[in-house]
Amino acid sequence: MALSVQVHSQRQVTVLACKGIIVFGEESESLRALVKEQLRQHNSGIQGPSLVLDLSLVQYVDSGGLGALVGLLTSVRAAGGNLKLATLNERVSRVFKTTHLHKVFEIYATTAEAVNSFRAGSAAPGAAVQP
Repeated sequence: MALSVQVHSQRQVTVLACKGIIVFGEESESLRALVKEQLRQHNSGIQGPSLVLDLSLVQYVDSGGLGALVGLLTSVRAAGGNLKLATLNERVSRVFKTTHLHKVFEIYATTAEAVNSFRAGSAAPGAAVQP
């Protein structure tokens, strides 16, 4: 199943709702291009973009997909913004815990919690790990 992404805004936070798989190749490249476009759109602002990746409908992430997500996090932070993850299913959550990337990303149980965390101030990476 290919990756599709729906983009919408909630309280000045851009939510990218992903559906499908995030793997090395076309899927991770399309996600990268979409985030790059978000960075371009926020380039004129004082503060970088606030992005949430809603992964509730992502069935699988491979090592190439993980690498792409880490690259996105690095790019967004370098632009003065932040990228947070939300609603990981059990399988995807296990991959993040196994690779210890749950200590790198801020992960929230719901998209609303991730969006609200931008208003509350950014916690340390991994501070809001989904149960």
